[in-house]
Amino acid sequence: MPASFTTGLDPSSHVLRNSLHDRGQRLTPQRERVLTLFERIGEGSHLSAEEVHQRLLRSAERVSLATVYRSLRLLSSMGLLQELELPEGGRRFELASDTHRDHHHLVCVGCGRTEEFENPQVLEAGATAAQSHGFRLLECVLNVRALCPICAAAERL
Repeated sequence: MPASFTTGLDPSSHVLRNSLHDRGQRLTPQRERVLTLFERIGEGSHLSAEEVHQRLLRSAERVSLATVYRSLRLLSSMGLLQELELPEGGRRFELASDTHRDHHHLVCVGCGRTEEFENPQVLEAGATAAQSHGFRLLECVLNVRALCPICAAAERL
């Protein structure tokens, strides 16, 4: 499991630079911009690569969509971002945090809106299932596919 970093990390910090260097990578301005965006919007915000790209363009940051994809993959593999894979094939990313690890997602299958929730019973069920099958639980994440109120109302029309 990749090392994780807590939020509030200065993207130009020595720790991040060394982590990238240890992987044979360097801290490029584009990688720094992507991570800074997530730090600025904070925990609980789930963005697709396209949304990251659009937000960077709106803030006059010049970065290609391909670079955004590569940066998101790298920052996820380092444990700085958490990747949420949706059944419809989409991926969303959020800032990783040790204090906000075991949370779950309600995902609208219509518009992609994603809301977080916590539930101790889900964690308990995951731990029980892992233990009963001889597994060691690493994390317990539940993605609930649903329709948000707006998409549900539009479907009734």
